[in-house]
Amino acid sequence: MTDSAFRAMSVDEYLRTEETSPVKREYVNGFVYPLHAQAGTTDAHATIAGNIFAALRLLARRQGCFAYASDMRVTGADRRTYYYPDVLVTYEPREDDAKFKVAPSTLVEVLSKSTAHTDHNAKYHAYTALPSLQTYVLVEQAERRVYVYARAETGWEMREYSGDETVPLPSMNAALSLNEIYEDVR
Repeated sequence: MTDSAFRAMSVDEYLRTEETSPVKREYVNGFVYPLHAQAGTTDAHATIAGNIFAALRLLARRQGCFAYASDMRVTGADRRTYYYPDVLVTYEPREDDAKFKVAPSTLVEVLSKSTAHTDHNAKYHAYTALPSLQTYVLVEQAERRVYVYARAETGWEMREYSGDETVPLPSMNAALSLNEIYEDVR
C-alpha cells in the first residue's frame, strides 16, 4: 500500500470493479491502493508463502477448514477494508462465487521492505479487530524470524521465533517448523 497512485471510491464500486481490474487492489476506508508495485515479488517471498500455504492447506483439510493463497481477500470487521493476505485459513463454508472471507482464523503475511510497515500496523489493527481471528503470523524473508500474534484472554500476545524453532498455530492445534517455512530459501 505504499503506492501513491490511490483512488477514492465506494466499497460497492471497489467490489464491482476489482474483478476486471488489471492489477490487484486493496481497499482501505474509501481509498483503493493498487498492488502492482508488489507484482515483482522475490523468489524468497514466493517460496515462503508457497511453503506456508502448502503446509496449512493439508492441515486445514484434515480439520474441516480451508486455506487460501494470496488471491482471496479478507474484509475487516468494519467492512471498510479489504486486504489480500499471503495466506488465509477459515472455518467459513466454501462458496464457489465468494470473493472475500469475513471470518478468518489464521492470517499470514510475508514481510517485504515495501509492505512491512503496513503489515505490522494497519493490517495488524484491521486483522486483530476480527472476532474470528485467533492467529496473525508475520514472516521475515530476509532472515529466519517469525512473529506470531495469538489471541489470549487478556488481548493479543506476540511471540518471536527464530533459528530452528517451531511456530505454534493455536487456531489449528498445529505447528510449523521454521525449517518447513524456509525450505529452499537461503
